[in-house]
Amino acid sequence: MLFIYASMCGIIGYVGNKSAVQILLDGLTRLEYRGYDSAGIATIDNGQFRVLRKVGRVENLINAANQRNIGGYIGIGHTRWATHGVVSEKNAHPHCSVHGLFSIVHNGVIENYESTKEFLLSRGFTFESETDSEVLANLIEYHFNKEQDSENKFLKSVQKALFHVRGTYGLAVLCEDYPGEMIVARKSSPILLGIGSGEMFVASDASAIVQHTRDIVYLNDREIARLTPLDFSITTLHNENVDVVKCELDWHVEDANREGYEHYMLKEIFEQPRALENAMRGRFSDDLSTAKFGGLRMTTRELRQVDRLLFCACGTAWIACLVAEYLIEKYARIPVEVEYASEFRYRNSPLDKNTLVFVISQSGETLDTMAALQEAKRKGFRTLAITNVVGSTIARESDGGIYQHSGPEIGVASTKAFTAQICIAAMLALYLGRMRDMSFEEGILFVKALDDLPGIIERVLAQSEKIEKIAEKYAQCDDMLFLGRQAMFPIALEGALKLKEISYMHSEGYPAAEMKHGPIALISEKCPCFFLATQGHILAKNIANIQEVRSRHARVIAVAAEGSELVDKFVDDLILVPDVHPALQPIVATIPVQLFAYYIAKFRGCDIDKPRNLAKSVTVE
Repeated sequence: MLFIYASMCGIIGYVGNKSAVQILLDGLTRLEYRGYDSAGIATIDNGQFRVLRKVGRVENLINAANQRNIGGYIGIGHTRWATHGVVSEKNAHPHCSVHGLFSIVHNGVIENYESTKEFLLSRGFTFESETDSEVLANLIEYHFNKEQDSENKFLKSVQKALFHVRGTYGLAVLCEDYPGEMIVARKSSPILLGIGSGEMFVASDASAIVQHTRDIVYLNDREIARLTPLDFSITTLHNENVDVVKCELDWHVEDANREGYEHYMLKEIFEQPRALENAMRGRFSDDLSTAKFGGLRMTTRELRQVDRLLFCACGTAWIACLVAEYLIEKYARIPVEVEYASEFRYRNSPLDKNTLVFVISQSGETLDTMAALQEAKRKGFRTLAITNVVGSTIARESDGGIYQHSGPEIGVASTKAFTAQICIAAMLALYLGRMRDMSFEEGILFVKALDDLPGIIERVLAQSEKIEKIAEKYAQCDDMLFLGRQAMFPIALEGALKLKEISYMHSEGYPAAEMKHGPIALISEKCPCFFLATQGHILAKNIANIQEVRSRHARVIAVAAEGSELVDKFVDDLILVPDVHPALQPIVATIPVQLFAYYIAKFRGCDIDKPRNLAKSVTVE
């Protein structure tokens, strides 16, 4: 049986005056959060390819490389997360063409690989793997053998191959006949160039090369670049010249280190006060009555003409969109719809002409979200993005947007990026509300609450030891329900998602009132319930729901506001958080569920930063 073997992966490449192997291995170590089913490198050493691939973590590849003397001043590397097919050494990247002339690393899916493979088989090509990527390597060799332009033979063979494939790719290619040159290309899968002194770098993520250079060039879709140690050039696939735009990374290599924390996830949970400060910095009006966003590129008049907002995202970012819906509808009185980006791109949703489309993506490279953005633009809607990565594809393709400035997030389970997204959603609710009917006094109180937020989060984080002890009591459970009302319902979804992602415990999130419409059948002494019960005006409803659960012998953990009527006698374990402005309750309540999930996973012995089957940035369908 033949499989498409696609990947969400990390790509690293180097051409310069230093030994390539250590640079490649260091880069793959930093990229491992993008995929960790297998890893490999290829260099050109004395005119010949040296290829090494290993199943499992990058550490396995490093150990194997230490036992072999692999040289070369040019090379490519790959760490991968498989979406189809078996995980095996023969399916690991890099892949070489049949006669060993080319070696490639590829992120994406070649949709017409089967017909292309049949064509190549009829021309005498053979294959070792089940991958679509090996088909692409052989297609490049096929065109190379036919190309007459000796000076540009390498570049043109890659170009012609890409004209014949359908699908997505982030691609780096080496050729034995061109030992000082690398070709890279992209379509819907991130690739960036790092500019050094007498050396050039290629990566799918800046974290792989930030220790070497902070000068970056992002490739756009259907662009192809030729790299040598001293220079690079970029054209479109149709040989049109490209005006190169250089960017400088706004973070340092130290930001991507664990800094003494046991896991990146724990570090990033504790970085949230700083991440929230960065999200808000410089974004309040001089009179401190509203927010301001310079990147929206819309006038007040244009914003007042918006009748409806549509938010699109995937995963945790989609949950942030749900919080945005509650906040914007409450404080700005604008109808909001939330769509999974993966669904929106294939639907023909009727949208009012005065709809403004927002997309949210931490990486700015999420393929489904990018496709939703492009679909909205195709239909003539103005599109805005909330993203964390300056220069990312979504940031470049949207009409405007807001950067989170959270710094690199390495842990696969999103934490600080999520709360920063909610913070920006709250600021948007304030900004749009003040344009409509929110009073000056309300705006002043809202801004004051936002300004106090980082210090409040510090107070919640100070309870980490207490939350760890609570988590230990429930670590061996098989099921858990997370329940909340209104804006706490999305946080219930997020709590359940975090627990599933990193501890593999089955968990579900529901609106608390919906429990009795089906999920209550799951309630027993073996299925604890985690309640988010911070809202004052419906707290009595939450307490009633808790009593329904306890009458069926389930244990209850609850997050409630200080001074709340919800006291220990109602629950088995209570986590009290500061009583804050209602718009900020979702952020404050998120911290305990993040810590709870983290410590559950730790007690269960899980690989917290690299949970099974997951990758940080989903760049394939």
